[in-house]
Amino acid sequence: MSNLIDLTHTFTDDMPVYPGDDCSKLYQCCTIEKDGVTDHRVESGMHVGTHMDAPLHMVDGGAYLSEFPADKFQGRGILIDARGRNVIDTDILDSYDIQKGDIVLVWTDWDKKYRTDAYFESWPIMTVEFAQVLVDKKITIIGMDTAGPEMEETFPVHKTFLPNDVLIIENMANLDALEGKNFIVHAYPIKYKADAAPVRVIAEIQS
Repeated sequence: MSNLIDLTHTFTDDMPVYPGDDCSKLYQCCTIEKDGVTDHRVESGMHVGTHMDAPLHMVDGGAYLSEFPADKFQGRGILIDARGRNVIDTDILDSYDIQKGDIVLVWTDWDKKYRTDAYFESWPIMTVEFAQVLVDKKITIIGMDTAGPEMEETFPVHKTFLPNDVLIIENMANLDALEGKNFIVHAYPIKYKADAAPVRVIAEIQS
């Protein structure tokens, strides 16, 4: 059995996008029969599918995702079990030993609704206070199996994490496979000079 678990939704032509965003396109532009090769083309915003937000997304003059060193994108993973909660607040952190440099993944099971209309309706949200505690603990990345950490259009949770260089991974999958396990997260985004990018997230199980 492999000790690697893929936490990434597959990027397809019909994947859901955040309400109001342009749809992504992924299509075959060359065929072996006609062109001698197979080739595909993608047209997409950066905040689609499993992706990572950089400070520039919400911070004027913030860092591009491409400016972070590779070691920013891997570290000890901590799985927060937030299933059944509509609001994820600081009290949930009492039973977790979160340390500097950790990558915290918030498991709500909301990814089971991915590719349905319900996915973008009233998903579980994080409080600013929850985010601030994690910032104070100096985590490096926060990840979630929802469309985002909040639903407010002023994005207060984004604006708590990102100015402090806590990167955000949205639309993760398969977090249930990490229950009861120790693991390392590898989350390497495409090196676009941009405010965000698609990311392949892999958990390496330790025990």
